[in-house]
Amino acid sequence: MQESDDVAAPFSIDDSPIARELADLTSRRKVLETVDLHIEGPTRVITVSNQKGGVGKTTTAVNMASALASLGARVLVIDLDPQGNASTALGVPHTAETPSVYDVLIDEFPLADIVQVSPESPRLLCAPSTIHLAGAEIELVSQVAREHRLRTALEDYLSDDADPVDFVIIDCPPSLGLLTINAFTAAHELMIPIQCEYYALEGLSQLLGSVRMIQKHLNPRLHLSTILLTMYDGRTRLAQQVADEVRSHFSKEVLHTVIPRSVRVSEAPSFGQTVIAYDGASAGAVAYREAAVELARRGLAENNKGAS
Repeated sequence: MQESDDVAAPFSIDDSPIARELADLTSRRKVLETVDLHIEGPTRVITVSNQKGGVGKTTTAVNMASALASLGARVLVIDLDPQGNASTALGVPHTAETPSVYDVLIDEFPLADIVQVSPESPRLLCAPSTIHLAGAEIELVSQVAREHRLRTALEDYLSDDADPVDFVIIDCPPSLGLLTINAFTAAHELMIPIQCEYYALEGLSQLLGSVRMIQKHLNPRLHLSTILLTMYDGRTRLAQQVADEVRSHFSKEVLHTVIPRSVRVSEAPSFGQTVIAYDGASAGAVAYREAAVELARRGLAENNKGAS
């Protein structure tokens, strides 16, 4: 009997998809270890918003903040969502008795009086939310300068801070009420997380329409600077199609980095941590650190362009 010439090559575990993925992750971690960012220039105030729920908005806000702090930046997270999930993820107490953003917006507390240091890093600060913030939407209606309250408090905080923060990241509720309007009015930049799933762009035109209204009437300096693709599953054709569609519409704003679906990212908040602190070697943590590097470098490039 003649032996077949078509002998299958022996399977090597080094050629498996998991092995290739681990090798890629190891390589990316090594690159991040060599990153040296000199963050300079004025404080960047970034609002993270998307009226569509479940897109990774709060997850993006806290993990980008933590990743930036790990790169040496001082970062303040302002939790404007009454659910207080950002405060929870940063390990910051936010019981009903805790001085919070509510006191700043309604009772004109100085922002410095409510800011807490996250146990995760001395460079990571948080202005927490409490349940009282749920009623702030109604209470703000009768307030003087209701759309500018956060902006005024933040400007006072930044002007009085002897050790100024490099980034302020504002986490918004998933709605377009007065809390979100305060965030838009206080910010310089808008970051929109978009999930790589069906209906990814649903509601985006309404959000951008609201941004144009804010630019026209309240804050002309606000601009869409960053779109981050989240919940990316490279095994599906749909994820790639959504990513391509978003990039075709917003080629300049979309970060090259995409955030993968990750169990570690989902688990971290239940331990009162960001994924950077919970498992800094995981794929989700590496992706958020890469996104933070990209965000910081874009800002440096803009500052250098403006100075030239």
